[in-house]
Amino acid sequence: MSKSHEQIAAMREEYGSRELRRNDLAADPIAQFDHWFAEAREVEIHEPNAMTLSTVGLDGCPASRTVLMKFFNQDGFVFYTNYGSAKAKEIAATPKAALLFPWLPLERQVRIEGDVEKVGAAESLKYFASRPRDSQIGAWVSDQSSVIDSRALLLNKMAEFTAKFKGGDVPLPSFWGGYRVKPTKIEFWQGGKGRVHDRFRYSREEAGWRIDRLAP
Repeated sequence: MSKSHEQIAAMREEYGSRELRRNDLAADPIAQFDHWFAEAREVEIHEPNAMTLSTVGLDGCPASRTVLMKFFNQDGFVFYTNYGSAKAKEIAATPKAALLFPWLPLERQVRIEGDVEKVGAAESLKYFASRPRDSQIGAWVSDQSSVIDSRALLLNKMAEFTAKFKGGDVPLPSFWGGYRVKPTKIEFWQGGKGRVHDRFRYSREEAGWRIDRLAP
């Protein structure tokens, strides 16, 4: 049975266990992200590298899904996927994206907006080689986002490619690799008492990053 409007409205958590002040922030947003990411790992948030990836759909509507960040540095945030997937087609048409890290146990979220580019083949190969063998084979199996008749089709293809690559390394598929979201804006959100949250947005400028406090 679905919850009533009143029951849903009553699902409230009071924030305020932490604060975020301007003096707390690093001058560089990647350094600030690194600090918060380390804290998310310290408190053992489940898959702290899980992020919501939003793209512009081919129909003009937003499209979102959860992917795993596999690397980040000053150049941006990297994830991997099938280059024939729906998200890849959307990125090809509009190479911009938004990311969201919802670290709710810490009453935090990080929002990122930026341009998207493919990572180099060498970088994709390095990551692919580090994956478990079943995951490597899985990249060959799935024609991601396509309509299929049954799960049995996937299991049959899994058996087929397992046999094909038996006794040797699994090669990197030409249709699989990474994307890098190069941030132009990064916002750090910290929950506050009475819903008076702390929000700071870094905006990229020619001289570096501008930091603005935003109303909650």
